[in-house]
This record gives sequence, structure tokens and C-alpha cells, in this order.
Amino acid sequence: VQLQASGGGLVQAGGSLRLSCTASGRTVASNTMAWFRQLPGKEREFVAGIKWTTGDTYYADSVRGRFTISRYSVGQSIYLDMDNLKPEDTAVYYCAAEPIPSTAVVTSRYFYWGQGTLVTVSS
Repeated sequence: VQLQASGGGLVQAGGSLRLSCTASGRTVASNTMAWFRQLPGKEREFVAGIKWTTGDTYYADSVRGRFTISRYSVGQSIYLDMDNLKPEDTAVYYCAAEPIPSTAVVTSRYFYWGQGTLVTVSS
């Protein structure tokens, strides 16, 4: 499975961005995908996750109410709509697929990772 993330960029505080991630190579088996981010000097952290079959979503407290994760079944794509961005959202954002174990969502252990896409929020 290859994951291709895109959509990062520079935005002013209060602005919005949409990140996209598309899985290719084979069907994502466990049907759970997620977004993570890594702030400068910090460990990678969970941002949002979605179970493909049910559409159930999960969010970190720091982004709940501002970020929205969604899926598009054709092409196995997920999106992260980020609104009301803050300077502290500045990070490299990664998409991931197939958590370990497969029933998990909010975990740092995912089998597949995409390359990061940089989001910079200026104050």
C-alpha cells in the first residue's frame, strides 16, 4: 500500500486548508485511516481517524470542532478539512492506514505511512 498525501501550505491564522491522502497498491484491509502530525521537536501525534465501513470519526482534543476527517470510497481517499487554523497547528502532517491491532484507531501504531505534507500557520 502506498499513501500519497498532499494539500499542505502556508496559511494565516484563522484560515483553512484541506489535506488529501490517497491509498493505492491494494485495498486497505482494516478499513481505518488516520492523520497524524509532528510538531518541531515533538513526537508524532494522532490528529484524526476514520473507520471506513462505519464512517465513525475520532479526533484529538486539540483539533475537535475545527478539523473534519472524511472519506471518499472511490480511490480510497481521506481528507482533513482544517478550519480556524492556529499557529500551534504548524506541523508536518502524515496520513496512515491499517492500525495495529486492526480494531484500534487512536494509536501510534499504523502499518502504512505516507510522506508528510507541511502545514505552516502564520500569526
